[in-house]
Amino acid sequence: MKKRGIASWIMEFAGRKKSYYGGSVTLAILGVAASFGPYLLIADVVKELLKGNDDKSYYLKQVMFMGLFWVVRILLHNLSTTLSHVATFNVLGGIRVQLCDKLSRIPLGSVLDDNSGSYKNIIVERVDSMETTLAHIIPEFTANILLPIVMFVYLLTIDWRMGLANLISAVIGVIFATVMMIKSKGEFEVTIRKTKYLNDTAVEYINGIEVIKAFGKTGSSYEKFVNAAREGADCFINWMRKCIWWQCGTLSFMPATFLGVLPVGLLLVKNGSLSAANFITCIILSAGLITPLVVAFSYMDDIAKIKTIFGEAIEILERDDMVRPAVLGEKPEGSDICLKDVHFTYKDKEVLHGVDMEIKQGEVNAFVGPSGSGKSTIARLIDSLWDPDSGMITYGGVDIKKLPLDYYMGQIAYVAQDNYLFDMTIMENIRLGREGATDEDVINAAKATGCHDFIMGLENGYNTEVGGSGGHLSGGERQRICIARAMLKDAPVVIMDEATAYTDPENEALVQESVAKLVKGRTLIVIAHRLSTIKDADKIFVINDGNVEAVGTHDELLSHSLLYKSMWKAHSMAKDGADDSEGFAAGKESKYA
Repeated sequence: MKKRGIASWIMEFAGRKKSYYGGSVTLAILGVAASFGPYLLIADVVKELLKGNDDKSYYLKQVMFMGLFWVVRILLHNLSTTLSHVATFNVLGGIRVQLCDKLSRIPLGSVLDDNSGSYKNIIVERVDSMETTLAHIIPEFTANILLPIVMFVYLLTIDWRMGLANLISAVIGVIFATVMMIKSKGEFEVTIRKTKYLNDTAVEYINGIEVIKAFGKTGSSYEKFVNAAREGADCFINWMRKCIWWQCGTLSFMPATFLGVLPVGLLLVKNGSLSAANFITCIILSAGLITPLVVAFSYMDDIAKIKTIFGEAIEILERDDMVRPAVLGEKPEGSDICLKDVHFTYKDKEVLHGVDMEIKQGEVNAFVGPSGSGKSTIARLIDSLWDPDSGMITYGGVDIKKLPLDYYMGQIAYVAQDNYLFDMTIMENIRLGREGATDEDVINAAKATGCHDFIMGLENGYNTEVGGSGGHLSGGERQRICIARAMLKDAPVVIMDEATAYTDPENEALVQESVAKLVKGRTLIVIAHRLSTIKDADKIFVINDGNVEAVGTHDELLSHSLLYKSMWKAHSMAKDGADDSEGFAAGKESKYA
């Protein structure tokens, strides 16, 4: 399928304001006409002076008309750029909205393949850098190219030889510009790549500053950032070194129309084939070609940037969406989840090799296994954050690919150890779990998950601002708020991926007891390294190297799974005599009561 051009994307981003660009260009063209007027009046004044006309009222009238043309030109220019700015801000907003919407519709793996700093750089800095270019280049580039063309055509009507004489410097300037473009080929792409690496390194350095200081790696980590900054600067310097002389030649010769006009005109006047009045008129009109040509040429780099920067955004927008229907067809019956011969590849490596799994509604199901065995990958496939390469995942007997994404996402509450809190109040963060939830609903969810007391102990209670990424709270506090948010969602399926990793033993037991009560009649999937938390689960899946190695209860697995037995032994030794009775399924009696 043929890919769309950048102009088509820009018009789509502009939305209902795209007609403003047309209005902007129209006003810019009218402004060109107004700009052309003074040159014609000056030429006419020169002719009258040569004729000996001494009528002062005539010259005063001509000067007043010149001033009027100038005022009209300024007004049209301001109106033109106002319209183009309105359209451009809609373009920038449209890009950002579509990018954020797109990120929610493409597989999570496609997002994780890139550094988060890269997305931030594209959505914020890169897109924002296009404001000046887009707002000015469409009306002003059009006007500044059109004005020289109109003047050139008029020069040809006066004397075609003088018209062609204007092209002498332009031809030399084009030669310099062509060499410059050849030498700079690919240099802008290098600067984009180096700048992106610098941004990613800066984000990594800032996010990891605590670890860097704790392990005394300030020097080596800072050196990496310094090297990235130096490379980011050097690439621009190298680019300029390659192009500076050719750019100077272009800027010097391109607008130097007198280079051809004066000698050719003098020669023509000398041999009598061009009148002095027409010669002076040609000189005046040629002078009018200089400024717009310089302005138009100054936009050449910006035109190249548009292609590269919009290309980054368009590359994301053109990625394949997760294929889902828009409306619900077959409605699932219950919340049983089945995986049938599921294969999944991440970064060109198959990490799941034909997984078969049956998860019954209302049961506590646990995934255990060594790190990197595929536990979280399976959970994310179930949550439809990725699509399997082959095989099928069904929910309530229906292939999840046949369910609308919004509908299916509403069926699952996912709690990971690194869930995100937004920079707003605790009340607002928990309410994200269910739109329209009342304050009472939020407070009840917080009480159920054991975080009401610590919230009330904060200075502003539920109105406490959590800071960026929840930075004003401890790791355990952030995690319990995320669990409360998931509980408020009231979804039939709850996935907890190392959900209590940051909680202390006292709060962990409280959260586990609360979860055991809240998941009654729901399907619970738990991923945990601490086996004591899931020893009473209805079904435990032992995952190893992308395969389901064994399935059963705790006692069954101890008797026939060597891997589980060794993991339990290691866990028991590490626990060092602590009570093993608590767990997500410890409240089994209350769950089935």
